[in-house]
Amino acid sequence: MSTNSYGTEGKLVVDDLTYTIHRLDRIEGSARLPYSLKVLLENLLRCEDGHLVNTEQIDAVAQWDPSAAHGREIQFTPARVLMQDFTGVPCVVDLVAMRDAITDLGGDPTKINPLIPTELVIDHSVIADVFGRADAFKLNAQLEFERNQERYQLLRWAQQAFRDFAVVPPDTGICHQVNLEHLARTVFTREDGQGGTLAYPDTLVGTDSHTPMVNGLGVLGWGVGGIEAEAAMLGQPMSMLVPQVVGLKLIGELPAGTTATDLVLTIAELLRQTGVVGKFVEFYGPGVANVPLANRATIGNMSPEYGSTCAIFPIDQVTLDYLRLTGREEKQIALVEAYAKEQGMWHDPEHEPEYSVRLELDLSTVEPSIAGPKRPQDRIPLKLVPHAISQLLTGSSVEEALQGLDEASSESFPASDPIAIDHDSPEDEPHTPCSCESAHEWPSKTTPITLADGRSASVDNGHVVIAAITSCTNTSNPSVMVGAGLLAQKAVERGLVSQPWVKTSLAPGSRVVTDYLDRAGLTPSLEKLGFNLVGYGCTTCIGNSGPLIPEVSTAVTGSDLTVCSVLSGNRNFEGRIHPETRMNFLCSPPLVIAYALAGTMHVNLLRDALGTDPDGKPVYLRDIWPTEQEVAELVDGSLRADMFTTGYADLFAGDDNWRSLPVPEGEIFQWDESSTYVRRPPYFDGMGREPEPLADITGARVLAKLGDSVTTDHISPAGAFKTDSPAGAYLTEHGLTRKEFNSYGSRRGNHEVMIRGTFANVRLRNQLAPGTEGGWTRDLTKPDGPVTTIYDASVSYAEAGVPLVLLAGAEYGSGSSRDWAAKGTTLLGVRAVLATSYERIHRSNLIGMGVLPLQFPEGENADSMGLTGEETFTITGLAGGENVPATVQVQAEQDGRSRSFEATVRIDTPAEAAYYRHGGILQYVLRQLLEAQ
Repeated sequence: MSTNSYGTEGKLVVDDLTYTIHRLDRIEGSARLPYSLKVLLENLLRCEDGHLVNTEQIDAVAQWDPSAAHGREIQFTPARVLMQDFTGVPCVVDLVAMRDAITDLGGDPTKINPLIPTELVIDHSVIADVFGRADAFKLNAQLEFERNQERYQLLRWAQQAFRDFAVVPPDTGICHQVNLEHLARTVFTREDGQGGTLAYPDTLVGTDSHTPMVNGLGVLGWGVGGIEAEAAMLGQPMSMLVPQVVGLKLIGELPAGTTATDLVLTIAELLRQTGVVGKFVEFYGPGVANVPLANRATIGNMSPEYGSTCAIFPIDQVTLDYLRLTGREEKQIALVEAYAKEQGMWHDPEHEPEYSVRLELDLSTVEPSIAGPKRPQDRIPLKLVPHAISQLLTGSSVEEALQGLDEASSESFPASDPIAIDHDSPEDEPHTPCSCESAHEWPSKTTPITLADGRSASVDNGHVVIAAITSCTNTSNPSVMVGAGLLAQKAVERGLVSQPWVKTSLAPGSRVVTDYLDRAGLTPSLEKLGFNLVGYGCTTCIGNSGPLIPEVSTAVTGSDLTVCSVLSGNRNFEGRIHPETRMNFLCSPPLVIAYALAGTMHVNLLRDALGTDPDGKPVYLRDIWPTEQEVAELVDGSLRADMFTTGYADLFAGDDNWRSLPVPEGEIFQWDESSTYVRRPPYFDGMGREPEPLADITGARVLAKLGDSVTTDHISPAGAFKTDSPAGAYLTEHGLTRKEFNSYGSRRGNHEVMIRGTFANVRLRNQLAPGTEGGWTRDLTKPDGPVTTIYDASVSYAEAGVPLVLLAGAEYGSGSSRDWAAKGTTLLGVRAVLATSYERIHRSNLIGMGVLPLQFPEGENADSMGLTGEETFTITGLAGGENVPATVQVQAEQDGRSRSFEATVRIDTPAEAAYYRHGGILQYVLRQLLEAQ
């Protein structure tokens, strides 16, 4: 280990074990820094090499100016990489293709190999096809293996072909929960090269946007695109600008009747309003000690929903207690405590670091809430849900509905209305809606159905057709999971049942959840209400909902109903959860069960009866809502450290299905040209040892003109295929039946499928093709510009040699860290995107795939500049220079009229500029490896 310029190497002795550390107290001013920047400072001190990481970068953090929009560029070196299979399979495909490419260019294929520990958890592939029966998990797991055998064989090959690459088999858990409960170290150790052991903060990047879940454990990490992760795996430091850090001071305690979900939805709303895109968020103050670790993880998990890079809690006693609960070794826990205290990283509620912005939240003001119908930050107080639904069904926009809620909230309700208290209405009297609830008459389309078991029912606008306890967000939290189980138990005791039109499912984040629910005796009640185990994976939260109940589906599509899903997840973007649910709401697991019992969003859960008991007596939510004491006692009595140590003892072994997969051998993967899952990508075709010079973009046409808040779900869907879509047609042409299609996410290893699926979301609205919804555009190479699919139009433009651009609004590319949103964009022939603003990960991914991200002048957008999307665009200022310019000139011409303006090039760091000059990050890394040989 080399000595750095600051002489910060020191020794830390813990229980007779000696570790080498880089002491932060030897850097002047470090004590004032937020926790997260102390982690970055240590990272730079430890990785200083005088070239990629130098003293200027160290000073950039040590002398951080909280008031600056951002600091200088630094090179961050994560300790490890975390992947899930939807993003991990394309990463492996890219690495395999890089081995082919480096071999073709005369290099050594084994140079393409992870240089830092990389762990991939298969969690995105299970689909909730079967539900509400005892064998649902077994059948869904069987279907999963049948559908994904080719993908899993690739991953098994990669595990033996690549060093430092471990795969957690399917049907084990969700990557973020596995990371939190087992993989995360909080303090990392490795040999220091001199016979000793180096200790330093655990850090990571992950190929899933919800990687910040581990921030709750004091671990700094965030989501990146798969292509960035590949570069990190190959030893490339990650370029970033020293961010602003927002300090959110917590005071008080959560009131009775509220959950971690209510807290995080409140925080999401607050921070979206504040504006934290690209910033670090850090929690401090006396209220931190009142936030359990699982709640901290929930808050960190949803940081991409409010746009921050991370949302981190510092290390304290709560951290240590959780490490002990989850079975970490005592020597590791002792190291975490000693290291944090020695480095000034232990949380002191009386100490307030310097922050760019300071906010405060009184936890006692949090109230029961849900969020929706299509954005996580659109929080709706539970007491006002019927009012919101009525407004939405009568044609109000989300913004108008939420504005209406502000007015309604002052009409008839107190500021806070917790669930677990007595209400004014006598229990035996029906609730009479107040004026704000009846202000809007919603359109009824009552549609009778006869279910397979002979029962008669009816489905209407606003009915709940999916109720899913799912995702990493809440299923890692014992208090809300046990709370849901207790609510189910009380509901069953009172004779309540789930409504027959609701598809119910339970998909925990790890097997430990099943263990403690079983031990607590809650599983039978959950199953009685239809919440049987369907799998250990993301399921509904990523669109793997499976089909609706057939008779319900027929009614929804036949009568054009606006029906809803409720899920305990983190995402509810348009078209994500299920193509037939137009409104999707996030809520806590207990509320998911409550809505399954009610079967409709029109019910006011705080005031209306959920049903009647066998004696005809109404049963209210407050009657079956468990108390905090009931939940705490059951959690304490059911959750043990040995459940984690036993559950994770054979983490990488897998079941018979996994172990019996045939695994090919060799350093070079043998591609199967007939595969519809895994194909060699074209990124390196024709690549030379030197990059091509930068060139202007001339004669470009617009592929799509998009509005605000277009997410990566809109750009690159993850759910089911439509049979008549370009991707569905491709699979049909290759001999597959509809039931063999699987999902977009599962086919991310096949670029031919993914190109055809790019911009294919059923809720995408392209303003270039008004009156359409879905992946449609106009082909302007032909007379009158006929409407066609975006894929078919791209083929037409490619044949004509016409480059493409995209026009977009604010927050372009928000949501998941989906690298295929950028890969598909570039493979469609898009050379540049011109947007009002970008979300961080997608902007980075566009650069990583060689697409130029441009930003409209301040205060302008496509509409204000009179751009229709029918223009021909020329972008100049790129050609002839060695460096990527800060601005370019854009000229748009149509029918003899011309409009010119200066656009900002959103390539923010020298490293990003290098990636763009090379045509993408993978090409850059490959050339660097060739040069180093």
